Amino acid sequence: MRATTALPIAVLASATAGIAYASLYERNRWTLRRFDVPVLAPGSAPLRVLHLSDLHMTAGQRSKQEWVASLAALEPDLVVDTGDNLAGMDAVPGTLRAMGPLLDLPGAFVLASNDYYAPRPKNPLKYFWPDHKRVHGAELPWRDLRDGLTRRGWLDLTNDRGELTVGGRRIVFAGVDDSHAGRDRYDRVAGPADPGADLRIGLAHSPEPRVLDRFAADGHDLLLSGHTHGGQLRVPFYGALVTNCGIDRDRVRWLHRWAEPSAGNPHGTWLHVSAGLGTSPYAPARFACPPEATLLRLTARQD
Repeated sequence: MRATTALPIAVLASATAGIAYASLYERNRWTLRRFDVPVLAPGSAPLRVLHLSDLHMTAGQRSKQEWVASLAALEPDLVVDTGDNLAGMDAVPGTLRAMGPLLDLPGAFVLASNDYYAPRPKNPLKYFWPDHKRVHGAELPWRDLRDGLTRRGWLDLTNDRGELTVGGRRIVFAGVDDSHAGRDRYDRVAGPADPGADLRIGLAHSPEPRVLDRFAADGHDLLLSGHTHGGQLRVPFYGALVTNCGIDRDRVRWLHRWAEPSAGNPHGTWLHVSAGLGTSPYAPARFACPPEATLLRLTARQD
């Protein structure tokens, strides 16, 4: 009897320990990633871009709010937020408080479905069904979030274009609304990115290949996305179980080449997918994939 019951007990103990680690420790292990991206003209001085995504903030997440606010000490030249900031009706004040010190810096953002609608309980196995029906929760106070960001001078690039001068360099942007939720309207921002600008950046909350390909074809140097949570639950030596969008598992997080140089896009296009800083309140666990922000150091190309 002892021999036959020992294995099930050991398996149960391991599973319990894994769940406790993923839900109580790792999902609060705030992490800063750093990557160098060669997208500037030869001879250019570097630019530092802080990329935030998927905060999924609730009012009581003080640790996350304090950590995000502390990122201002990095003194980035530019801050970019790629959406899914809210996870509750009362989350806007805490989100703006967290981002407050960063709002003194040049910034740009797009919104996404979890800025518009509250999360709902769902069967986690639905993430493995690409065509599952999406049911929205109650409408969130997303206008308060948008207005709080734009009031401080940040660009709202949700299906829009814009430009900023940062560190003496002219940066042009184009962005789309949440393509995973079918809210993107790329035709509103379509057309060649200004070849006279020092840098061309595209923003899309969800890294859907159909949208990324259009950004690349229009000559954007760098694309910034989130949405995937890096897979959220990753298996060592295998990686993400699911991407929750059309991108391949190998590019579900971090920095990758999206398009090689070509006649229409002479410098090619880089893609950074943030693994994000939060989770749904109904799936509060991360495994082998800590919550993170990224400091991108943009450097000169070697043409």
